[in-house]
Amino acid sequence: EERLVESGGGSVQPGGSLTLSCVVASGYSFNFKSMGWFRQAPGKEREGVTTIDNDGRTDYLEAVKGRFTIFEDNAKKTLYLEMNSLKPEDSGLYYCAADADVPAQALIPWVESGRQPDYWGQGTQVTVSS
Repeated sequence: EERLVESGGGSVQPGGSLTLSCVVASGYSFNFKSMGWFRQAPGKEREGVTTIDNDGRTDYLEAVKGRFTIFEDNAKKTLYLEMNSLKPEDSGLYYCAADADVPAQALIPWVESGRQPDYWGQGTQVTVSS
């Protein structure tokens, strides 16, 4: 059983919006030290998009600042990524990640250095094109 399940991807035109969801499976705790969203475009390395810690502090990739918002609903055990003003370069497979020990400000460099968070979701596809 997958512990993290993403949904909400789709195809939109440039300038459009999508909101991705990442639900923690029933029976599992939502109590992670950090959670985040990563994306991978064809032929490119996976890159960190945004992270959030359990105090609600957030960090964003420069390219998405002002357009994307990460937030969570503890009661629903769900992490969200609201994406506005989408651009073709935002296209890719989006994954949520969670870790019990890595601080949020370290999660992106942790993953980009080749190490793995405790949990990955299966990914949801986002395509932005006209």
